[in-house]
Amino acid sequence: MSISKLAASITESPTLKLNEAAAKLRERGEAVVHLGAGEPKNKAPISAILSAAAKLNTGDIKYTPTDGIGSLKKAVVRYTEENYDRMVSTDNVIISQGAKQALFALLYTLINPQDEVIVLAPYWVSYPEMIRMVYGVPVIVKPDDGRFIPSIKDIKEAVSSYTKMIIVNSPNNPSGAIYPDSLIAELVELCEAKGIYLVMDDIYQKLVFEGKKSPIAYQFTKKDIESTKVITINGISKLYGMTGFRVGWVVASKEIVEVMANVQGQISSCTSVLLQAGAEGALNGLQSAVESLRLTLENNRNVMIQELKSFTGIKLIPPDGTYYCLPDFRAYSNDSVALSDFLLKKALVVTVPGREFGMEGHLRISYATTVKDVKTGIERIKWALDPNSPNEIYIGERKLVRDWL
Repeated sequence: MSISKLAASITESPTLKLNEAAAKLRERGEAVVHLGAGEPKNKAPISAILSAAAKLNTGDIKYTPTDGIGSLKKAVVRYTEENYDRMVSTDNVIISQGAKQALFALLYTLINPQDEVIVLAPYWVSYPEMIRMVYGVPVIVKPDDGRFIPSIKDIKEAVSSYTKMIIVNSPNNPSGAIYPDSLIAELVELCEAKGIYLVMDDIYQKLVFEGKKSPIAYQFTKKDIESTKVITINGISKLYGMTGFRVGWVVASKEIVEVMANVQGQISSCTSVLLQAGAEGALNGLQSAVESLRLTLENNRNVMIQELKSFTGIKLIPPDGTYYCLPDFRAYSNDSVALSDFLLKKALVVTVPGREFGMEGHLRISYATTVKDVKTGIERIKWALDPNSPNEIYIGERKLVRDWL
């Protein structure tokens, strides 16, 4: 079989690969604890379910406009006005099959071969691969050792005549860090001055803790939506825990939205009207589901922090939001892929290697699960790695003895 060089160069999604490995172990009856998934245990909001069910009951499940149904776009317009303090029209909104497709369509629309896209580490695993898929060049900017937020100085040094875009994800997957307003303000100023697009991936925007707030880039520009270089991406997957609905959106200038619609039209035609109805129901319904999910995540995060504090040698910057934390495990191993594989095989705990996020020696651990799984998972990891932990542990009905330390 002969496949394209581009396809062969794209790496497999590590999170999906780990999900498959965990599923196979569970099929064999193994007591796997999954701390790798970005998927909470909550149910979809009732308003989303009723809206999708009402649409299904009509039997009228047909094509929609490529850029999304008008009523959902109006809901996104209102969401943007309420949460970003920015007036936009439905012409500035395009609905996609998840924020992931939204970002890919945006990259396809704006990036020419060899254009550079600055990606701030730690970064979501798909950013560099998606940039390469449109023949762009990812330029990774890493923070100083032990930190999760690069300095404006390091970012400016990475800017070249080929720089077309900077992608910012705050709150950040995988670290949970919130970028300070001061940095976002400087990035907006830099991008507006140099004609660089600033793409704000705000998928975890409201899932923040301890009264903190995620920065809104629009507040730092005086330009309107048609002339600003700020573009926002968002969706319902993380905000409402509706990961399987696959509905996201982009807010940008009319010109960009029009081209993105052409791109999506050739790839996927449109997003399912049934799922768009569910997204509309979520956005228009009571927002208590968001606060309920946020409170659950904050409680789980606090439990995770407390459990990790019992480790010898682990360094942790507590996450400000999202579903994840990114502890430093270099006291045990500098190879996060090998360490993640070891923990899955020995302790039956799924984690995600930090290497995939540009942070070698770290592991991304998700607390978007139950408190029981958080405690059990960390207990097993500690048993597998920390020589100060008990030598024996029960996993399922089996008693295991640690014989490698």
